[in-house]
Amino acid sequence: MSRAHRRPPTTRGVEWEFQKVTFSREFPRGVVTKLLGERAEHGGWELDRVRIGPDGTRRVVLRRKIIRQRLTLSM
Repeated sequence: MSRAHRRPPTTRGVEWEFQKVTFSREFPRGVVTKLLGERAEHGGWELDRVRIGPDGTRRVVLRRKIIRQRLTLSM
């Protein structure tokens, strides 16, 4: 149902992780909205792209920032 991958940074210092999710045409719009809202709230994902195919399937791409912790040297 979903797959996550990474792309190289498009802007300086920002890296995004992407996840592809596919919903079949049997899912009503309200259910899809609720499921995507839960992913956004609990997983930190935001909507990047939605495509609705000729057969009615929804292909959704979600993204979230990859936050890297910098190594600090303490003496």
